[in-house]
Amino acid sequence: MIGTLSPQEIENLLLKQSTGRLGCHNTEEVYVVPISYAYDGENIYCHTYEGKKLKMMRAYPDVCFEVDEMEDMANWKSVIIRGRFEELHNKEQRNNALKILLSRRLPILSSTTTHLGKTWPFTGDEHNGINDIPGIVFKISIKEKTGKFEKVSLPYHV
Repeated sequence: MIGTLSPQEIENLLLKQSTGRLGCHNTEEVYVVPISYAYDGENIYCHTYEGKKLKMMRAYPDVCFEVDEMEDMANWKSVIIRGRFEELHNKEQRNNALKILLSRRLPILSSTTTHLGKTWPFTGDEHNGINDIPGIVFKISIKEKTGKFEKVSLPYHV
């Protein structure tokens, strides 16, 4: 059975996951890249460094963001967000976004790209080095969220 996720199921999936796929574009190409994120119930927050996706989003800020959970090819959930990129330059906004990113649950095994700064996970406020975290922080202001799922129950054979 294929169906539509309820608003609460969409929220649950966005809060549960920590990696999504960011889709951005320019006049010549579409670019999709995995990225770690945090969700606060209103916006998607990300941390990154200068590169292709930032260049594209600065020029064309309308983006797509996808998050999924797969048990197998017949049992999955997927959320697609349409939104707008906004780079956070204001110190207070940037620090608030970093605090949200720092408070997310990450798997025990995680890569350095999900760690924010050299003292991760022990960087939590201005007095503990949050101002020293390098890189670019941005948010995706959500315009629309949709979700789908597929659930197949295999019959039991006796």
